[in-house]
Amino acid sequence: MPTQDPTIHLIREGSPQPLGATFTGDGVNFAVFSAHATRVDVCIFDDAGATQLACFTLPEYTDEVWHGFVPGIQPGARYGLRVHGPYEPEKGHRFNHHKLLLDPYARAHMGELKWCPELFGYTVGHPDGDLSFDERDSAPFVPKCVVVDSRFEWTQTDRLRVPWDRTVLYETHVRGFTMGHPQVPEPFRGTFAGMARDEVLEPIRRLGATSIELLPVQMFVTQASLAEKGLTNYWGYDTLGFFALEQRYMDGPHIDEFKHLVDRIHAHGLEVILDVVYNHTPEGNELGPTLSFKGIDNASYYRLMPPGEGSGPRYYINDTGTGNTVNLSHPRVLQMVMDSLRYWVSEMKVDGFRFDLATILAREPDGFDEGGGFLKSCRQDPVLSSVKLIAEPWDIGPGGYQVGGFPPGWAEWNDQFRDTVRAFWKGDEGQAAALAQRLTASAERFDQRGRRPWASVNFISAHDGFTLADTTSYNDKHNEANGEDNRDGHSDNRSWNCGVEGPTDDPAVLELRARQRRNLLATLILSQGTPMLLAGDEFGRTQGGNNNAYCQDNEISWVDWDLAQSDAGRSLGDFTARLLALRASQPVLRRNRFLTGRYFDELGRKDCQWLTPAAQEIGPEQWQDPQTRSFALLLEGRAPASAISALAQDPSVLILFNAWHEAISFTLPAAPAGDWRLRLDTTDPALGADSPAVSKEYVVTGRSLVALVSG
Repeated sequence: MPTQDPTIHLIREGSPQPLGATFTGDGVNFAVFSAHATRVDVCIFDDAGATQLACFTLPEYTDEVWHGFVPGIQPGARYGLRVHGPYEPEKGHRFNHHKLLLDPYARAHMGELKWCPELFGYTVGHPDGDLSFDERDSAPFVPKCVVVDSRFEWTQTDRLRVPWDRTVLYETHVRGFTMGHPQVPEPFRGTFAGMARDEVLEPIRRLGATSIELLPVQMFVTQASLAEKGLTNYWGYDTLGFFALEQRYMDGPHIDEFKHLVDRIHAHGLEVILDVVYNHTPEGNELGPTLSFKGIDNASYYRLMPPGEGSGPRYYINDTGTGNTVNLSHPRVLQMVMDSLRYWVSEMKVDGFRFDLATILAREPDGFDEGGGFLKSCRQDPVLSSVKLIAEPWDIGPGGYQVGGFPPGWAEWNDQFRDTVRAFWKGDEGQAAALAQRLTASAERFDQRGRRPWASVNFISAHDGFTLADTTSYNDKHNEANGEDNRDGHSDNRSWNCGVEGPTDDPAVLELRARQRRNLLATLILSQGTPMLLAGDEFGRTQGGNNNAYCQDNEISWVDWDLAQSDAGRSLGDFTARLLALRASQPVLRRNRFLTGRYFDELGRKDCQWLTPAAQEIGPEQWQDPQTRSFALLLEGRAPASAISALAQDPSVLILFNAWHEAISFTLPAAPAGDWRLRLDTTDPALGADSPAVSKEYVVTGRSLVALVSG
């Protein structure tokens, strides 16, 4: 390891703010938080990141921040940290200055992580395990941080601010979405530059989506266990750099590539939502590597077992199931997360976030706490309170399932919508009453404290689980390619293969599967709440029955664009676009207040009404009947759109559901105005908007959905 740089006399005191490496025009200010370190060194490397050119000690320590200013350093400089302090695992301290560490605030990284024994703070294989101390240098095997110049010329300067009631989320993956795209040149496939092309973005806008939700793009690593199998961390849920971009989506450490993508997405009238993972890191438990936080201040950054419990702070609290849990109860760690979020909004111009395992972020030592530091910080922050905040409201810790438990201002993934809708169309008994709740934004969970229906983010499929096509093609998961003997992934998928497991040429099975997909999509898009589509579901993307493709960076996970050009793919895509256009054109399908069945004297009707096929209001006995599989939902368009508004003049919508295997004749209630006009029948995907008026009865084919609009 090179000795102290002889130019040490040039280093000045610098400032403890802001944290990280900040280029000032004539040099770089370095600031690193560590409450328990005794010394922090900054090491400078050559452009290849291979040779250490200099190493200097930060001269000042202010409010638990080590800092110093080094003149002459320019953007593009490669660096890493060596942090000195006690190696006392029993007390929670794991300092080891032989390990080169990533700066938590680094804006960019270069180089790959190479798994080897040198990455660990202890000597792998030593009889004393993690209590031993390893003196080998890890620098040759870890990425280096990069000083960046953040200047960029934006063409789209105004935030879109799509209203929540008009929001349609489109979840996708930068690499998987473009790797097989025929209109993306091969050098750009799988990159931010490839995703930024008009040929990629314009079809999303034309489909009717408003907001692209990107799986993690912050710097992450592939776990050693996957690398040994020749697999990779495809999804990206193992973040190591909360301010840095993932290199595999870039051509070098140039953050402008992502800024250009955001700029182009905005130019197409779409928002950017980032899926972010602040709940854990890839450093794992006491046997994991020392890459950043563990070596900078383990006792501050991670939740450790209390003294006297579970052998004390040598061990980690594992509410994430990944080995460790980030300690957002610590003010400096909370500051890091909040600084990171503000950076992505203010500097990168993103429009919101989806938080992985968000319950953990709101968990204090005594459990989930709506008044905890993270949720309070988001609520009062003038930057973050103005963007979309979406929680995945569960984890494996105590009290981890919190659907509906997040505070006002938050939206939440609603897995109950997915499970109920799948089970209903699968033909399971006893689903009708639950489906009624899901269709009206799960009011029993979300209608409180002034929250709005949009708080329920409804989905049929997401990156984790079966795709829409696989939900209708497989009874069982088929995850053999993951190398875990098909033990991984959920076994309860509420899926139905329609008679044949997997691919088939049987025309009857194919027709039923196609109709079931239309049923599921129609239920999603016509329900109150915020719909979320998984990329490729609109044209039948399949993963071959793999419902946990987190490690498959190949054709299993990549979007197959040939399907989009097939007759079946075009048909489903056109149907999905018409569905979204119908939702956009009918305000009653996206009310900003919960529909409760309230009766309005001046209308002689309720704001919503549940009817039997005979047009009679459904009573408790029918809701409780496990065989109830056919009913109608009447949405009254004239009901006031808010608590103080006058009667609306919007059309009403009547939706007929028939999950029974045989046709059912529905008696139609009188239309509030004019006639009922058929706008959708999942038996006929080509049905257009110019359909004629419908008589007093309509026969709904077995396993199909019909939507009619008044006027």
